[in-house]
Amino acid sequence: MIAVVRLSLVVGLLLSISACSLQPPQPVASGQVPVKAHAHFAPPPDGPSHWDPQLQVYVLQGSPPLYYRQRTYYRWQQGWSWATQAVGPWRACGSDEIPAGLSRHYQ
Repeated sequence: MIAVVRLSLVVGLLLSISACSLQPPQPVASGQVPVKAHAHFAPPPDGPSHWDPQLQVYVLQGSPPLYYRQRTYYRWQQGWSWATQAVGPWRACGSDEIPAGLSRHYQ
């Protein structure tokens, strides 16, 4: 009887461990942006967004484009501006004051 209980425990343990195996990462289709968050930069508190590795910022969903990194929002409207809140107030800035990937995107 004890052997049956032990065998049941071992089989149950093996089945539960096999469920925890890692799956290989799925390839991202060309032109598709991963939705994962960045390991070092927290996402914005103001709504849904995704991390864009080429721009090196979070892109908030909606229009016009709004970007976020390190507690700062960025937008392009005939020039760069930044704010600490998504609704502003907005302050004009130069391209040297925004993340490099974002700056290259609008050149």
